[in-house]
Amino acid sequence: MVPEDGSSSVSSSPLQMFSMMSLSPGLGSPYPWLREMKSEERGLCLIHLLLACAKHVAAGSVENANTGLDYITHLASPNGDTMQRIAAYFTEALADRMLKGWPGLHKALNSTNIISPAEDLLVHKLFFEFCPFLKLSYVITNQAILEAMEGEKVVHIIDLHCFEPAQWVSLIQAISTRMEGPPHLRITGIHHEKSVLDQVAKRLNVEAEKLDLPFQFHPVVSQLESLDVGCLRVKTGEAIAISSVLQLHSLLAFDDAKASKSPNGVLSSFLNPRTLSDFLDKDSLPTKSKMAGFLDGILGLSPKLVVVTEQESNHNCTGFMDRMIEALNFYAALFDCLEYTAPSERQKIESMLYGREIKDIVACEGMERRARHEKLERWIPRMESAGFGKVCLSYHVMMQARRLLQSYNYDGYKVRDQNGCFVICWQDQPLFSVSAWRLRLGR
Repeated sequence: MVPEDGSSSVSSSPLQMFSMMSLSPGLGSPYPWLREMKSEERGLCLIHLLLACAKHVAAGSVENANTGLDYITHLASPNGDTMQRIAAYFTEALADRMLKGWPGLHKALNSTNIISPAEDLLVHKLFFEFCPFLKLSYVITNQAILEAMEGEKVVHIIDLHCFEPAQWVSLIQAISTRMEGPPHLRITGIHHEKSVLDQVAKRLNVEAEKLDLPFQFHPVVSQLESLDVGCLRVKTGEAIAISSVLQLHSLLAFDDAKASKSPNGVLSSFLNPRTLSDFLDKDSLPTKSKMAGFLDGILGLSPKLVVVTEQESNHNCTGFMDRMIEALNFYAALFDCLEYTAPSERQKIESMLYGREIKDIVACEGMERRARHEKLERWIPRMESAGFGKVCLSYHVMMQARRLLQSYNYDGYKVRDQNGCFVICWQDQPLFSVSAWRLRLGR
């Protein structure tokens, strides 16, 4: 959709064309023909305007950026077609980035723009209910766990973001019918809200009791970055599976913050002579990144299986314009499928979930930028360097995923095998990836 270099085949951009026009405030659009543009023309125009405006924002050219935003608002709409809706949220994000140059103004305008835990839970449940991505992730994860846990007597599943009981209800039902008999099942659920874990525990206990399955639910109230592995209460003899759905990328923000505090990295320790006491000072010793430390922690649990779901996008680029272009491509496809799949709840999902992600990617830097999505091509070497070996997802897992798409009539969605991992696509655009891992042989 957007050329990688942000360039265009059009000789003069809409921003250059519109710069010769004057806008009359308070009268709506002074150019009625803007509203009469065909969808494809308008979409191309919006892409050009957004990229031109982003360059002005990056350069700190407030006047030009303001003019660009003014033009875009005549074409963008949160209730329009895919590109109009995309432009509405990217415009808001670019304006937010500009406003951060005036911290007092920015804080005042955003002081009440806070999503409550209940609203956050609601929008995630809407996304689960109306879109296939989480359903597919859960089906793939569950089937991989069932296959890995064949013959195990005690199974302990650790869910790094436990908010939707439907995933584990399905697994409880499946595991209770094992030919060799059901195992003793423990699920440790991690979430930052106790009330969410209480609801999950209640639902799972009812289901396990109904099926006469030996079951325990262990809640851990914690943010992922603050998780103490000791709180997971792993016991000898348990076969452990770990499920991470759209969680690990957030840890990359802490690594970026650490790198920014030490711009010269490890090399500086060789270039700058220090005394022995300086070297022995624990604060000056090189430490592992947050991500590496976390992966070390779960590796130490000796899990039989780790299943990771992440967005198949690269929003962790250092360069602002690279992130902007990558995000435009990704969210255009995502908004397109939301219009097709969830027309009734689309606006809530876009504004409360993905609009906030766009603002995070575009407007934030450093620790504040938590939406650090990376593609499978980056996760594979990261997991391998941490000591994990890839587990190829089976053909039966693929069939389960495709059966789910058929049962819900999710036309336009595809699940593709990518060297033993799965990518979930809208049309031909990969949007999410699922990969499975275990301790690397020989460790």
